[in-house]
Order: sequence, then C-alpha cells, then structure tokens
Amino acid sequence: MAYNLTGRHPTVIKAQWNCNLEMENCPGRGGGGGGGLSVVNEDVMQNILARLPALSFASAACVNKTWNCVANQILSRPKLASALSLNRSLHVAAKEVLDKVLSEPIRPHFAIACIGSEFNLEEAHQLITEKLGRGTPIVTSSACGIIGVDGPTNELREVKWEYMPDENDPHCQEYNWFSNVNRGIVLVVGYLPGLRGTKEAMVDKFVMDIMDYSESVSGYTSPANIIMFGDRLIDMKPVLAKLDCAMPEETIIVGDPKGCFLFGNGDDSLNGWGDLYFFDAVALVFAGDKEKSPGIGEIEFHLKLSTGVVPFGPQLNAVSVIENNSEFSWLSARVEGHDGILDGQGLLDDINDMMDHAEVRDLYIGVTQQREFSIGSENLGSATSLTFYEVIGGENDCIVVAGVGIKPGDAFLFYHSDSITATSSSDNIHEEFEDLKADSNCTILGHVGDQSDQTEVFGGFIFSCYSLGGTYFGCPNLNTAPFSLNFPNVPLAGVFCGEAIGRDSSYLSSEGEEEDEEDQSFGRCCLHVYSTVYLAMSYVPALPEHCVSHMML
Repeated sequence: MAYNLTGRHPTVIKAQWNCNLEMENCPGRGGGGGGGLSVVNEDVMQNILARLPALSFASAACVNKTWNCVANQILSRPKLASALSLNRSLHVAAKEVLDKVLSEPIRPHFAIACIGSEFNLEEAHQLITEKLGRGTPIVTSSACGIIGVDGPTNELREVKWEYMPDENDPHCQEYNWFSNVNRGIVLVVGYLPGLRGTKEAMVDKFVMDIMDYSESVSGYTSPANIIMFGDRLIDMKPVLAKLDCAMPEETIIVGDPKGCFLFGNGDDSLNGWGDLYFFDAVALVFAGDKEKSPGIGEIEFHLKLSTGVVPFGPQLNAVSVIENNSEFSWLSARVEGHDGILDGQGLLDDINDMMDHAEVRDLYIGVTQQREFSIGSENLGSATSLTFYEVIGGENDCIVVAGVGIKPGDAFLFYHSDSITATSSSDNIHEEFEDLKADSNCTILGHVGDQSDQTEVFGGFIFSCYSLGGTYFGCPNLNTAPFSLNFPNVPLAGVFCGEAIGRDSSYLSSEGEEEDEEDQSFGRCCLHVYSTVYLAMSYVPALPEHCVSHMML
C-alpha cells in the first residue's frame, strides 16, 4: 500500500504569489477601489512589509488586494530560511530556530528538521507542526550531526555527535563533558514540492508514485530532483537502484538513507506517527509546473560530490556469498582470471600491513552489480551500479562485509578512505561552485537591470558522511567550506549521516580517475561512503519580453 502525499511544486507556488490581477487593476493603480495609493506610497509600503516577520506578513497580505499585490512583489522569488540551535532544551531549541526562520517574510511550503537523538522525535515534530501548521509538508529526522547557522550567534556550525554513555554505567560521571551530545536541531523552511511515502518496502509503488506525481504536475514522469529520507532498518540499495534505472540522467537524487523520521504530508490526511519505523522512506519531489505563466522563471538543481575513497589492488570476483539476515555477508573471492580462492583473513592482514598506520583508514569493497529491473509488468531492462560495502573483517577464506545483495560473479575492488583525497576533492568542489557563482552573477542575455534580472543561488543542502573529516562541537572543517565561501549569505543546512545518497553521473576507474560517461563498466554510484553530497538550488528568471521577441525573430 502506498500513500499519495501530494503537495505543490515551487513553480506552482511561485505562480500563486504573483498577483492574478494586472497592476492597473490593483487598488491604487486606477482600478479595483481602495485607497488610491501613489507609486511612492506603494514603495514605502513594500519597504515596511518587507521588514515584518512571517506571521505578521501573512496577516498583512490578507488586508486587501493592494497589500496582497505588494506582498507578492516582495516574495517574487523562491526563498529558503534555515537556523540551528544547540540548546539542551528541546522547547527552547525549537523556539530559537522557528523564530529565526520566521523572522522575515516567508510562506512555508515545506520544512525539514533534523535533531539529535537525545531529543524526542515525536515531540519535536509536533512542536514544528504546531507552529508551521498541518498544511505544511514537514519531515522531522533524527541525525548523528547537524550543519547550519546558529540562530543566536549567526555563526555557521558543523556539529557531530557521539552516543551518550549508559547512565547506569558506574563510570558515567567520567563523561560529563558529553553533556551537550545529541542535543540540537537544524530547521530549513522553503518552497518545495510534495511528499511521497511508501510502506513495507514496496519499491515498485514508491517509484510509481513519484513518477505519477511528477506527471500530474509537469506532464513528465521524471522530476527534476528528489530528496529522500530512508529508515535505518531498511536496506535502501534496491530502492535507489530501481530509482536510478527508472529516472533519466537529469533527475538528481540526494538524501539520508539511514535515519529515523516522521512526516506530515501537508493536507492532514496522513502523518507518520506512532511506530517510528512504519515507513521505509519518504521523499520530497521537485517537478515542473506545466501550467506556469511565461513570466515565471525556473528553479535549477546542482549536485556536487566530494569523495574521500580510493580504489586499490586488482579486480576480484565473488565466488560464493552467505548472508546473515540483512546485516552481514560472507563472501569468498578470487582474482579475476585466476581459479584459486583467496585467503580472506590473510588478504586483509596483508592490506593492513601495507596501509599507512599514521592514519586510521576505513576499508570498503566497491561491487559492480548488473541487475534486471522492472516496475509492475514493465521491464526496465538491465543497469549497472557501483555499491559500497564496509569491510568488517575476515573469517577463514571469507571476507565479512556489512549489508547484503552481493551475488556470485559480481566484480569488486577494495577501497580505503584517504584524507588527502578528501581534501583535494573538496578543493575541486570549491572551484565548481566558483564557476556556478560566476554564472549566477551574469545577467540574462546581457540585459542590464536590477537584481530581478539575475540568476541567483538561493539555498543549499549538505549530506555528509559521519566518518568524513570534522571535529566535534561545531568546529568548521572542509564540509561546508566549498559552499559557504562562495555563497556566504545563502541559507545552508545539512546533516551528518552514515552514508549519503547522491545520484552522480561520473564513474571511477581502478586508478581513481573519472572515466567517460560512455564507459559504464563500474556503474553509477548512488549511495556514497566517506563523501559529502552538496545540493545547490538556483533561480533563473524568465527572459524579458523583448529578449523573447528577439529570439523568436
């Protein structure tokens, strides 16, 4: 069974912000009655309304048509607002972030809240829902770290938490310095599309719901972007593999695959209450609006991936695989082109001896998996993917890895984490954001005008693997720098997660170099380890009428 958690796409919302009346029909513009405001007075009113907090702004927009038109002019572009609080009290922390995101004019059409595990998930979800209203699609998720701008100090923070010690442990008093661990919240509010949810790992229905929703609002079965939150007890690999096969290259997919979440779908018909593990996944779906007016611009999504894993050694093949429920796999392997079975434990001992012990390195295998996919009765064909499994250890001839899904015959390489590679990759992302920043500063077709004529980056999300870089209690590191240094005043929010969803179109060779997209022998990776996924959102204004006319000629 699946639930239709419909919502609104940013372009649909944008169309609703634009006044449905022409300006000459607005009060004060020669029609419609009202106070007969002059142009100067209308400018003054816009200046005043723009300074109001969100709730007062919403009330002012309902006074009359003139005020509504001015309000629509103020919110003429997509907008994100985000805030972070590390207050130990959930009620105080929730109030701080809500006050911050609602301190300026905004009409919430989505919210994502990520909290520390020491906060009560249901209570946090309820506090945010009561403030933003049940008409707002809301996802509240428990995370192992948060990223955002501290509301009280206006300082960009990165906070990674460790688990609190057992209170029954007689040595618990030795860990008093952990008093702030797992307590905090980051909240982001903005104009986004609807929510989609699925129950009991019904992968087909989940994918079909996303495609049906996208087609209903855009005319196309593939949305522009999907933000996903998966349940920590569910293996999201098959879900992502099927989504990857079903969606075209242009659809971006990001998210946290191993969380614990609640959600409200925005129309009060369904909330993910009760059993916290009742739903396998929930997704925010960004799709175009087939009925938007020509004067409305486009929202674009930009995915950047910073990775810190390096492949090494020869290509191996799985010979036999034994699975333990959905937690671990024991696999025997051999070098491609050879018959002899490798000594799993001995192989890992040799790898550990070769590694630089000056740096603690995480060890993974990257498995190339070619699978057949279908949705219902429709055959989607085969697709190749690159899937990472953490190496737990060795046992006799077997290599023990976390997770299941490997089949005999699958090829794989060993990968290890590497801080130098992570830093270099982060520098590359910084340069790519510099290019995006340069593009954002360009005016449309050389048209010189005010800010409304310019492309702008208006928000960003970060999904960073917990094991990658960083220190505890908010010390900045390489995770936020590529985005924040290029867009210092742009709202930014993010989470630390065990793995990060990021549908990337590039491929890695055994030497760690990017291959041509035509060479898909290693497959696309959608679920990353020791990596950071960046999602930047930009708004491209509609072309001025004289530019459109010129292009038509």
